[in-house]
Amino acid sequence: MQNAVLDALKERRSIRRFKAEQIKDEELMAVLEAGTWAPTAKGLQDPWIVAIQKPELLERISRMNSEVWGRDIDPFYGAPTYVLVFASGPEKTSNGLCDGALVLGNMMNAAHSIGLGSCWINREREMFATAEGKKMMKEFGLPDGLIGVGALALGYPASFPNTVHPRKEGYYRIIK
Repeated sequence: MQNAVLDALKERRSIRRFKAEQIKDEELMAVLEAGTWAPTAKGLQDPWIVAIQKPELLERISRMNSEVWGRDIDPFYGAPTYVLVFASGPEKTSNGLCDGALVLGNMMNAAHSIGLGSCWINREREMFATAEGKKMMKEFGLPDGLIGVGALALGYPASFPNTVHPRKEGYYRIIK
């Protein structure tokens, strides 16, 4: 079976080289809104989305992430926009991480569908568990008790990966 959505899901790739040009506001809004339509446990809409375009804050977040990673590089690959996703910790719900992951997935697919590139960035859980991270979350106006789920590097692709790894054998099972 083939259709535009299924094709887009197969074509989307993580982008690790971005143009410096900032994305348009309407593009950012489309990506963020797509995140809000992700399914969430019990329809609670627990995740919180924070988009960052302020250069000083981009640098600070990149530094925090690279410190957690233990590498002296820009883990956001020069993207002009970061999108952070937070959710309630396990003391409130056992579904926060899953719900946040669905939000990130929706936003990556939406970005691809409008010509933007994205890459899931890890280590937000560790970053925002630090004193600096908790202070930053307060600066974002987020409620207490949230954890970092993940982030997106978001922007216009400077290049596209030219390799596609085949799907592994036995990836799924059908039991009838």
